[in-house]
Amino acid sequence: MDPRNHLSEQHIIEMAAIFGVLWSISVLSFLYSDRLGVPAYANPLALLILMVLFVVNPTKTFRHEARFWTLRVLGKAFMAPLFYVSFADFWVADQLNSLTTLFTDTQYLICFYLTNPNWSVGADSNYCVVNFLGIRTFMACLPPWFRFAQCLRRYRDTKETFPHIINAVKYSTSFFAIIFSSLSKVYANEYASGENPFLYLWIVSSLISSCYAYTWDIKLDWGLFDAKAGDNKFLREEIVYSSTWFYYFGILEDFVLRFGWAFLISMTEMGYALENNMITILAPLEVFRRFMWNFFRLENEHLNNCGKFRAVRDISVAPLDTSDQTLIVRMMDEEDGVSNRRKRKNISKRKELEAKFMLGEGESTDDMDA
Repeated sequence: MDPRNHLSEQHIIEMAAIFGVLWSISVLSFLYSDRLGVPAYANPLALLILMVLFVVNPTKTFRHEARFWTLRVLGKAFMAPLFYVSFADFWVADQLNSLTTLFTDTQYLICFYLTNPNWSVGADSNYCVVNFLGIRTFMACLPPWFRFAQCLRRYRDTKETFPHIINAVKYSTSFFAIIFSSLSKVYANEYASGENPFLYLWIVSSLISSCYAYTWDIKLDWGLFDAKAGDNKFLREEIVYSSTWFYYFGILEDFVLRFGWAFLISMTEMGYALENNMITILAPLEVFRRFMWNFFRLENEHLNNCGKFRAVRDISVAPLDTSDQTLIVRMMDEEDGVSNRRKRKNISKRKELEAKFMLGEGESTDDMDA
């Protein structure tokens, strides 16, 4: 993931293509399992085992630097709050918060293969959901727990209530939303439609969690809606990406997808769609939301060091305009590259004048002190 020493864009595309081919073979083998004489559900398990073995392979082969780095950072996230939290640790844990479906699907996968003796046919699809709801709830709580624990560790190391304790409270609201969601399913048969109190607690807790998280996204993670934004209305004083509409789209998109649970509840409670179908739609959309979130979060960290992490280049922000690449590298490497925005404004102006002077546009060296 480190673009300098680990994987380039070409390497990532290459790996994605290889695993895409393997996935296609697995799907075809599943569809034609009768002709091949292989149990149908052995195919997805074989693909999963192959992918896990690729990642945990201890030998220095198959992009070992990238794999070892990923395993190390994931291990620190899973073991929070036992280790010091670096920027990469927190960033990877945030990605996991958009992969909650992955954690619940892991529970389902393990349950399915342990309780289904015949891998040629699928068992009752609801068995591993209804009978193991407590485990599914625990698995769904793991991603917010990782960040919650990291925030507590950051508070222990810095003794700063803001933002670390306030951020921990944000992640704690996810626990209530997840628990009330599970309780609404447990007691669904004991109440008439629309009378389940846990359904309303789920809605209220989800509303609070989404409002809290969205406000944090825009104001603190992205640093937008700055009162001193100047020409960049509703944004911030300094921006890396050339088009302001990219930021406006991000603000709107983040709002809509932060409240995706509202579509799930409304569609399922009114009987228009099954919950599994809605999750299949919303899970990739949440990954897309996080994909967009990453651009603005990394940009803001590089510009202002809003999380007060050490400036690192393990995870870099790529500009939409390649001409901005030099600017970003300088921000990430120079001593004044991650600093207060007011100080940066003066530095930027001075360097603009220096550049003009070097190109012969400035008439004298006095221009640089104007």
